[in-house]
Amino acid sequence: MVHHLSSLEVGERLPSERVLAKTLRVSRTALRDRLMRLEAIGIVERRSGSGTYLRGLSSPMTGDTLAMGMMENNLDPGSMMPVRVGLEREAGRQAAERGDHINLARMAVALDTMRESADDHGFREADRDFHDPLVAASGVPGLQFFGKILRNILTATVREVPLDERDHLHGLHVEIYEAVRDGDPARAMQAVDGHFDWLDAAIERGTFDKGS
Repeated sequence: MVHHLSSLEVGERLPSERVLAKTLRVSRTALRDRLMRLEAIGIVERRSGSGTYLRGLSSPMTGDTLAMGMMENNLDPGSMMPVRVGLEREAGRQAAERGDHINLARMAVALDTMRESADDHGFREADRDFHDPLVAASGVPGLQFFGKILRNILTATVREVPLDERDHLHGLHVEIYEAVRDGDPARAMQAVDGHFDWLDAAIERGTFDKGS
């Protein structure tokens, strides 16, 4: 089913149930069950008297599905942190090799905003505005897609960054930026590891106000 949908354009109508069931070699009952599941998570839209249409896959939809799966398996948001570390580590490596000057400039602006932020909300927004272009600078669509999903899921992991920790956290981001700017993949991965190692330690010792 997924392979078949990938051949369609967003907004395109799916073949009739009879044709689709024959193509997929499944019963029409099994097909309807699959379509109902896809409709429930927003991938397709069934229009009465018209047919079933592809809505497409977006990171918010996938994020909602992943969040429900996590709830089903009793996983808290923090359990996804190692996945984000691996994703951003690879993004840092790819970004350093690629040299995307536009996203590098966006990272620099975020660093300036982070340093000048007078409140926690502004600091966390600047933090997000740093990591988004870091992943985008990798030039890898898969990393960008899952980066957005994980960012939304992990938003609640840390709700507040204490004032006395911001300078150090800013410095860790600077190390990532400089490694990417200098085109040093190994140093970029090491800097990303250093950022998340420090974050894990800070959460463990109760430095941050941690979300549920």
